[in-house]
Amino acid sequence: MAKDSTYHSKTPDAEGFYSYSPEEDAVWGELFEAQMTYLRDKATPEYFEGVELLGLKAGKVPQVKEIDARLAELTGAGVEGVPAIIPPSRFFDLLSQRKFPVATFLRRREQMEYIEEPDLFHEVFGHCPLLTNPDYVAFIEGVGKKAKALGKGYSWHLFRLFWFTVEFGMIRHGDGYRAFGAGIVSSPAEAAHATGGEAVIEPFDLHRVLRMPYRIDIVQPVYFAIDDFAQLAATLEEDWQAAIDGARAQGDLPAPFDKAA
Repeated sequence: MAKDSTYHSKTPDAEGFYSYSPEEDAVWGELFEAQMTYLRDKATPEYFEGVELLGLKAGKVPQVKEIDARLAELTGAGVEGVPAIIPPSRFFDLLSQRKFPVATFLRRREQMEYIEEPDLFHEVFGHCPLLTNPDYVAFIEGVGKKAKALGKGYSWHLFRLFWFTVEFGMIRHGDGYRAFGAGIVSSPAEAAHATGGEAVIEPFDLHRVLRMPYRIDIVQPVYFAIDDFAQLAATLEEDWQAAIDGARAQGDLPAPFDKAA
């Protein structure tokens, strides 16, 4: 978690459960209901299937332990409660084990529209539903394994790939696009921007993604759309080391935003 953060990670009790206040339950519920309503025709059907399979509801903040157990039954994936920001080595190690790190604090009411730090709503509402999809899980696991195999020097470009897929990915749906990235579905502001018809959406291309700059403190000016989750999993068959080396040699694409902002 950022050093100047006003949020604090929670500690589980002896049975592995986290304590959430009535206010936190209320914030979760309001965010859940608002996003589920807004995303009805804007998120991919696989996302809503995942919400149903995990039994996510508006009434109470979900427990990491219960989500972990359900995912283990469905796809062999899982989650682990962590501080919001963990070292890259730990992050990739968890992914390689089919585990997704989950921050345990929940945003406050004044930051319901957008929060830079990954909170529990972003992690659970955003990421966990698609961990019920086998191709998505294969991609997550593959990112972790490739990161460990390639080493620290390749981490930055792997985070960039992660950013434009798992965090802010779009997917073709009929004649248009739907959102699947956690940063879109968990953020009212990002969802409105990404699905409002004015965002730039490009076909997913591994080499172009690896060269695209991004910023974490603005809504994304460019998104990439996959055809389906099988395409995402199929990228694991490509030579990522060669692709990243090529991206370095060519250099970044022009930034689609004001770097000085």
